[in-house]
Amino acid sequence: MPSLHGAVVLITGANGGIGSRFVAEALERGAAKVYASARRPRVWDDARVVPLALDVTDPASIRAAVEAAPDVTVLINNAGASVPSAGILSHSDDDIRANVETNFLGPLFLARAYAPLLAGRAGATIIDIHSALAWYAVGGIYSATKAALWSATNSLRLELAPAGVHVVGVHVGYVDTAMAEHVSEAKTDPAELVKIVFDAMERDEYEVLADATSVQLKAGLSAPLEAVYPQLRAAAV
Repeated sequence: MPSLHGAVVLITGANGGIGSRFVAEALERGAAKVYASARRPRVWDDARVVPLALDVTDPASIRAAVEAAPDVTVLINNAGASVPSAGILSHSDDDIRANVETNFLGPLFLARAYAPLLAGRAGATIIDIHSALAWYAVGGIYSATKAALWSATNSLRLELAPAGVHVVGVHVGYVDTAMAEHVSEAKTDPAELVKIVFDAMERDEYEVLADATSVQLKAGLSAPLEAVYPQLRAAAV
C-alpha cells in the first residue's frame, strides 16, 4: 500500500491553507522530501522542504518543474481557482479561462507529465483535490471545472493502474481557508481534511468523501434532477 514514509511529495498550491497542511502532514508522516510548489514559492524552515516555482497553467513551467523534481513518488494536485460570483453566465472570459486552466487543465497536464516517471515506482500516487460542488452545479464555472477534473481523475485511475500508479480523488465541501472566508456554512479544518486524505491514501482507497456534504451530494447523483435542484420545479410553475 502507498505510504508517506520515505516518499518524495510534490504539492501544488503549497502556500495556501490546504497546501501548507499537506506539507506539514507529509513531513509528520516521514516524507523524505517535499516539493512545495507555488507561482511564488515561500521559504520553509525544514531542510526536507524544497520550494519549487510552478504555474500549473503554463506548459513551460510544468516542464521545468518535472526537470527540477524528477524523483517524485506522490503528486498532489491541490492548486485551485475560484470565481467571485456563482452564475456561469455572469463570469468574465478571464474568470472562465482561469478556472479551466487552473482547476482542470493544470492538474491533467501535470499528471500527464509525471505519469512516465511515476510508472513502476513503489508507492506511486496521484491525489486530485476535487470539490463537493463537482456534484452540485451551483458554483458556476468552478463547479464545471471540478466536475471535469472528477471525470479526468477516473480516466487517469484506469489508465495508470496497470503501471502501478494509485490515483485518489478527494471531494470536500467548504474548507476553512481564505477561499471560503465569505461562507457562513460549516467548514472543514484543513488539518483534518489532510489527515483524512492521507489516511485514505495509506489504506489504498480510490475516493475520499471528506465530509457529510460530499456524502450527501454523491448519494444524490442518482436522484431525479428536480429533487437535486428544486429550483427547476419553481421555474416550471
